Amino acid sequence: MASHKSAEKRNRQATVQRMRNRAIKTRMKNVIRLVDEAVAAGSVEAAREALKVAIPVIAKTGCKGTIHKKNASRKVSRLTKRVNNMQAAA
Repeated sequence: MASHKSAEKRNRQATVQRMRNRAIKTRMKNVIRLVDEAVAAGSVEAAREALKVAIPVIAKTGCKGTIHKKNASRKVSRLTKRVNNMQAAA
């Protein structure tokens, strides 16, 4: 347990940041799951719409530092590639 005033404050801040990061990461995972489900269902239109929603959410997660920027870029790239391949096959 924290014994100094500054350590107690740091503990409070860490708790708030951890909860915020958890919420942001969960949102990102949910939008990625929606894109994956649309691709699995074979729905080109739904996949495109889900991707439009997912890209800004993933980018924002990277900008906030919850995940690394390059990790966010890689996720966007792979999702886009998956949707584009599905479109080409259709």
